[in-house]
Amino acid sequence: MQTDELIRRLSQDVAPVRRVTPPMRAALGWLALAAAVIAAGVLISGLRHDLEHRLMLMHEQVNLLAALATGAAAAVAAFHLALPDRSDRWALLPLPFAIFWISGLGWGCIAEFIERGWPALGISFACMRFIIGFGVPLTLGMLWMTRHAARIRPGPVTWLAGLAAAAVASVGLSLVHHLEAAAMVLIWHGGSVLVVMALSRLWGARALRAMAA
Repeated sequence: MQTDELIRRLSQDVAPVRRVTPPMRAALGWLALAAAVIAAGVLISGLRHDLEHRLMLMHEQVNLLAALATGAAAAVAAFHLALPDRSDRWALLPLPFAIFWISGLGWGCIAEFIERGWPALGISFACMRFIIGFGVPLTLGMLWMTRHAARIRPGPVTWLAGLAAAAVASVGLSLVHHLEAAAMVLIWHGGSVLVVMALSRLWGARALRAMAA
């Protein structure tokens, strides 16, 4: 059999394969979707009354940028790890931003706890409702976009998706909800982010497999 004939027979019933979107483009698309969703939440809830004043403070600017950078880096890492030829080290991409974000809140938390004691911790279930309420759907959106990773790296992709969604939701929350102390921000923002990541880790792989089926 001639080579050309063999190639023709082998390829005649092959369905065309849709190319995977490049990771950076996919991450930008997801971030645009996340921005639209969070913006809708901000419009519904309304901006916090002291937003202009808070945005003039350097530590507030740094914390917001660090949270946004954490979310963006986690999204980029997730889309890279969804491809079989990418290094596992992509999972470390959001780590420096997350450490910077948490450490910035941590210093403020320690200072306020020393000054005010236990009252600095406070309670704010509204924070958890906002971050989980927006974080879970955004996580599912990213899992849908990375469903081809169901048989590659479901674990890292799912927890990075949860981190990206929760960090972006935390930025949105900072625009609408006022917290009296850095300790409250650390506990309720950070705790809610961990809850979204835990939910993603527990059920994300199963969701990926269901979406890929």
